Amino acid sequence: MNKPTSKNDLSPNSHGGKRENAGRKAQYKEKTVVMRVPESKVIEIKQYLNPQIQHDAEKHPDLQPIHFKTKLSIAAPIESVAAGFPSPAQDYLDGAIDLNDFLVSSPESTFILRVNSLSMKNAGIEVGDRILIDRSLQVETGDIVLALINNEFTVKRFMKEKLSDGSEKVWLKAENPEYSHIFLHSEEQLVIWGVVTCILKKLR
Repeated sequence: MNKPTSKNDLSPNSHGGKRENAGRKAQYKEKTVVMRVPESKVIEIKQYLNPQIQHDAEKHPDLQPIHFKTKLSIAAPIESVAAGFPSPAQDYLDGAIDLNDFLVSSPESTFILRVNSLSMKNAGIEVGDRILIDRSLQVETGDIVLALINNEFTVKRFMKEKLSDGSEKVWLKAENPEYSHIFLHSEEQLVIWGVVTCILKKLR
């Protein structure tokens, strides 16, 4: 038997990017100017100019913005390996990878969230995992998203189907047979808060 759908299936302590037909309107109805600002202050200034980002995030205390404080480069072997270590004889490295740059392409619009649900277990997302959410991405069918339904957050796979009458049906897919998919009722409001880009999972 399927468990009842739980929209609020994230940790109580854990919109959404660019959405089709829902482009963001200019917040300030006046002319703009170009100015130079210190790189370290870019995120702070953007958050000041767009307080709505912080306001939405406050609905879920575990939804935290990304702040880069250090760079961490890890050596990357030239050769790929099949789930093993590089050859001891391999002397050359293909530069290094900075995990900040590798995992986050848009720091000012990326948030991290701890998951407290098994509804996406078959997609590799389990209780205690942390996910990266990018609000700047255009959502596409099949993306895993952080959705806001009637002021409740949920992580599901975004699905869009074209019906025989030409209209489109949007629904949210759970990746665990013990959980129900979410089919929206006419009175329910769906906001795609952001697209999940990465699952952070520690093995030990």
